[in-house]
Amino acid sequence: MKLAVFFLLLLPLCLAKPFHQRGLFDFMLEDEAGSGTPEPTVPPGYPGMAVCPFRCQCHLRVVQCSDLGLTQVPKDLPPDTTLLDLQNNKITEIKDGDFKNLKELHALILVNNKISKISPRAFAPLKKLERLYLSKNNLKELPENMPKSLQELRAHENDINKLRKAVFSGLNNMIVVELGTNPIKSSGIENGAFQGMKRLSYIRISDTNITNIPKGLPSSLTELHLDGNKINKVDADSLNGLDNLAKLGLSFNDIASVDNGTLTNVPHLRELHLDNNDLSKVPPGLGEHKYIQVVYLHNNKIAAVGPNDFCPPGYNTKKASYSGVSLFSNPVQYWEIQPSSFRCIYERSVIQLGNYK
Repeated sequence: MKLAVFFLLLLPLCLAKPFHQRGLFDFMLEDEAGSGTPEPTVPPGYPGMAVCPFRCQCHLRVVQCSDLGLTQVPKDLPPDTTLLDLQNNKITEIKDGDFKNLKELHALILVNNKISKISPRAFAPLKKLERLYLSKNNLKELPENMPKSLQELRAHENDINKLRKAVFSGLNNMIVVELGTNPIKSSGIENGAFQGMKRLSYIRISDTNITNIPKGLPSSLTELHLDGNKINKVDADSLNGLDNLAKLGLSFNDIASVDNGTLTNVPHLRELHLDNNDLSKVPPGLGEHKYIQVVYLHNNKIAAVGPNDFCPPGYNTKKASYSGVSLFSNPVQYWEIQPSSFRCIYERSVIQLGNYK
């Protein structure tokens, strides 16, 4: 009986075919074909599966086509793309239809190309675009008709010399604008160019040719960076209405004076960067300001520090104590400064005086 059972178990092994080594993808093909399951067919008129553009890499709705020497935007991009990376190529023009069907695109990276022209309707299909990076190109002007969904625009290191109100009109979701290292002059910034962007929080227009702070900045701003320009004076009304401004960068300009009442217009300012300018005295109103915590005044021409320059009169404390004050590389002699001048600063390490060279 046991012998009969043994032969019955052995019979299937004898009937089995010899083993043959198969490739890895043979198993995938077998799974797709299934055992008797009909292969799915594409209905007539239904678009086939999107193919990744030649030499690009596609993964999880990210299409990366950077560093390929491309001279134009690849054709037939997958319609479900959410991030398209085209940086470090040789694209010279963005044309109508380059981004057709990309209704799901959230980020477009065009950094470090040779783009000098963008067609008026090139970005029209991009209804969900939030981040547009155009830095390091040859643009002389920002394109109009940018998507209303845009939140972040970076276009530094171009040849932009004009900022028109029509370009930013309707961009109510914009939060960040980066326009540094462009040949922009104050005369090239239209009055109120940024006014329509009600949510704008951050602007950087550094290393340009502007000679004064742009007029009509939105009250929503929390950071304004104007370093490395040719500003020679800060007028009292230049910061008017910026009630939410927390950080102001004016380093590496030619500023020789700050008007009385200027700091009153920015009541919630926390950081003030005025280093590497031509100031001969501490900006007025600094002592009465309640919230400033960081003040950079090094590399100026400040020759004296008064008893109320940094702190309110008497021994009234500030609502926010200083965490950083720099005065080094100024002609002021630190031993001539009265100790009470820093009575509202509770740690010596906060103050950097150094020696004037």
